[in-house]
Amino acid sequence: MMSLARGKLNTPYTVNCVNTDHEDIREFLFTLGCYPGEKVTIISKLASNYIINVKDARYSIDEDLANAIMV
Repeated sequence: MMSLARGKLNTPYTVNCVNTDHEDIREFLFTLGCYPGEKVTIISKLASNYIINVKDARYSIDEDLANAIMV
């Protein structure tokens, strides 16, 4: 298991868990549809910003959020 921040571009991953002690981060990721069993793909990475694809929608997240998503 690794964090999404260490993933490769355009490679589909399955979310295993959201690893954070901050409930607000967990809830925010869940509102994006990013929860265990869901597919997530990194579309691009620029500096510490990631564009991810979840459920046919694209979102911009920062490195802290990408590190919380375990795949």
